[in-house]
Amino acid sequence: MTVPVRYYCPHCGAIATLERDANLADKSVTADPLDGWEYANAYDEFENADGVEIVCGASETENDGCGELYYLNFVKFEDGEELDPHVPLRPEDAPNFDFRT
Repeated sequence: MTVPVRYYCPHCGAIATLERDANLADKSVTADPLDGWEYANAYDEFENADGVEIVCGASETENDGCGELYYLNFVKFEDGEELDPHVPLRPEDAPNFDFRT
């Protein structure tokens, strides 16, 4: 059974709706791809992928979008254990230490 599921773009907040299998378990929506995850296009069959690459502003997006890519990540298992991805730290998210005092 497929259901419509809505996702917010992490860049601008626009909403995209994907028709997807109700049994898929979402892990997260991220601005960057997760290491080790393989992504399918939102227009392809993505039920067997690790996640979906979404273009904000494409036809599944309500209203205007920003045109940036973002990623829907499904829960992924290996040997019966849920994988916890290494999320790379983007330069703009890094701590900013100023040791000059």
